[in-house]
Amino acid sequence: MIPAIGWVLCAVGLFFLLVAALGLVRLPDALARQHAATKAGTVAATTFAVGAALVAGDGAWTVRLAVIVVLLLVTLPVASHTLSRAAAREAGRNPGKE
Repeated sequence: MIPAIGWVLCAVGLFFLLVAALGLVRLPDALARQHAATKAGTVAATTFAVGAALVAGDGAWTVRLAVIVVLLLVTLPVASHTLSRAAAREAGRNPGKE
């Protein structure tokens, strides 16, 4: 039963990853694309990692996947903030261009 739940979580993570990719293609400006990639990408990676941990059923893999999730949760907001500041500064230098 637990591996089946893990596969469902992997499928949900894949869905969120596809939503993030669609957001990168369809959204109008750099800040909106960056927001979609960061938020949906974080949810996708976390959901997929939890599902993979349930499928693996091994403590060593669970620890590895937990470390990956923690690193993503720490680094993605910082990277997102840095990119948004750079985009805002660039837009301030070149009015009318994004």
